[in-house]
Order: sequence, then C-alpha cells, then structure tokens
Amino acid sequence: MIKNILLLMVMKMIFKEFFANLAILVSLLFFYSQLLYSFSFHSKSPIKLKLLAGLFGGILCNILMYYSIHVEDTLIDLRFIPTILLAYYVGPSAALISMLFTIIGRFFISVSLASYFAIVISVAVTLFAIYFSKKDIPLKVNIFYMITFNNLVFSIVLSFFVNNNILLLKVLFIYWLISYSAAYLAFYVLATIRRSQKLLIKYQRESTTDELTGLNNVRKFDEVFNKLVNELKTNKQKLSLLYIDIDFFKQVNDTYGHAAGDMVLKELGLRLQRCTRSFDIVSRNGGEEFTVLLLDCSLDRAVEIAERIRKNVEDTPFILSKGTPIHLTTSIGVACYQDTTYDTNKIIDDADKALYQAKHSGRNKVCIAK
Repeated sequence: MIKNILLLMVMKMIFKEFFANLAILVSLLFFYSQLLYSFSFHSKSPIKLKLLAGLFGGILCNILMYYSIHVEDTLIDLRFIPTILLAYYVGPSAALISMLFTIIGRFFISVSLASYFAIVISVAVTLFAIYFSKKDIPLKVNIFYMITFNNLVFSIVLSFFVNNNILLLKVLFIYWLISYSAAYLAFYVLATIRRSQKLLIKYQRESTTDELTGLNNVRKFDEVFNKLVNELKTNKQKLSLLYIDIDFFKQVNDTYGHAAGDMVLKELGLRLQRCTRSFDIVSRNGGEEFTVLLLDCSLDRAVEIAERIRKNVEDTPFILSKGTPIHLTTSIGVACYQDTTYDTNKIIDDADKALYQAKHSGRNKVCIAK
C-alpha cells in the first residue's frame, strides 16, 4: 500500500515537472518567435541571422536543462528539442551554435564523466538532425527519426550509468514518452506560429503594396507622405511630388485588352524606378495614375527627373506579349514644397492641378504648379 502511494507520488512529481517543461518550452518558443518576428529565418538566411537564431536556441536549451525532470536519482531533460528545431527550420550553422552553447552550459552545471557523455549525445544528435533535416520526407516522419535517434543514443549512454535494470527501464520508458510528446508538440506549436506570422506578413504587405506593379499603393503613399510632411516642419528640406498619368490609357485596354494594359502598367512602374533615385518613393495611386515623392529635391531637379520620365516613355515603345510595340506618352504635374508650394497640406492638390493643366494643354508634357 505504502509502496503504491510512493509510486503515485513519484509519478505525480514527474508529470508535474514534465508539464512545467512543456509550459516553459511553448512559452519560450512563442517569445522566441515574437522577438525575432521581423526576421525571416530559413536555410538561405544571412549567416548573422543564423548565428542569432543559434544563440537564442542555445539559451532555450540551457533553460530546459536547468529545469530537469527528476526520475528518482536520475535527471532527464528536453534540451535537444531547440537544436533539432533549428536544424530543420534554419540550417546547420544555427544548430551547431545551439549545440555549442548547450555544451558550455552543461559544464557550468558540473564537470564529470556524465558531462562528457552529454557532449557525445549533443554532438551525435545535432549531426544526425542536420543530416536528416535535408531529407525530402514528410515532417512527421522526419521528427520521428530525429527523436528516435536521440532516444537511442541517450538510452545507450544511460545504460552505462544506471546499474539497476528496473530503474533503467523506468527512466527510459518515461524519457521516450515525454521526448516524443514534447518534440511533436514543439514542432506543432512552432509550425503554427510560423504559418500565422507568414499570413500576417503577407496581409501587411498586401495592405501597403499594389498587387499588379509591386509599388506602394495609395494607402502606403498617404502614410509615407504624412510622415515626410511632419518631418518637413523640423528639417526644413524641400520635397517634390510628381503626379503622372498615362495619356489615352483607355485606348490601350479597348484595343489590346486588359492584359496588355496590365503589362504597360507594370513596365511603367519599372521605368519610374529606373528614372528616379534609389531613395525616392514611387507609388501607383490607382488606375493609370502614379506618383513619385522626391526627397530633399528642388524644383529644378524635380523637373529634370520628370522630363527624363516623359522622354523615356515617349521614345521607348512598350512591347506587348506577342511582340507588338505600342507608343505611349505621359503627362506629369510637379509641385515642390518651398519652391511652388508653401503649405504642406496643398502639395498633393498643387501637383494634381499641374497634372490637370498638362492633360488639358496638349498632353505629353510636364507642367509646374503655380
């Protein structure tokens, strides 16, 4: 009776510590993902990002090692999970950095024969995880092989330290059970978080990017413009705005179809980026209307850039999918804070009025706001 009660108490303590480890693991994975949310970690990430991922993975391994699970006189932990996660999702360099920090952390706990065997386990499991993560097999199967290898190595090593066969079987049974459970849970949690983050990044990008051209959309234009206007109040720099419209664009759609019109819009977006400076802000504000925000740019320089755009469109035909060239022109309105406009709230209106003037005075020209 007493023996059964003691056994129940031991099992209760084991599962209590196990669930505490799961809570720590899930919480730290979530924190880790949120902290590094702005970085997109994958096998082709820059080496600096991989080293950063490996560093945080090593810290997570050490935390899990610190909160070991007691099975009578034996300690087991889940330190291997962050490393195999890194091997699968980020790559070898991150997994190796995580392994290195795990080994260093183990020596801070104690220096003994057990710590040297722990190194053997860490190295073997990491190398196997790196090797197997490159296999083109389903994720669940991949996890199974990596965890099974870890468990086998751990079992072999532990058999050298535990002479009591009953205790050895008990420890191994518990370890195999919790290692599979924790690993599958960790992969599931991280995969779910990554999917959610990818969707969020996708929606954020789509909310500020024109789907057709890849340029800023009107929402992003408004956001950037308002930010720049606020900065003008303190830095006293000039800001020029080009308002650009394709002349007779409706005829392109009517004659060649909307697919051809889309090709023209995309090509014009590329030309605008090539004709402006790398730090200028090109946007598609809707339909065939585009804008370019020219940072710290005088009126004379803005007119020069506008003429470069106008001449590029006039002189270089747009080639459709079937090789048909079509010749187009653009009308451009220019406004410049401090040169044509002294009220920041009127820059857009002034550029729009200048565009209207260009459209109604013959098209294919650049007009300056008055």
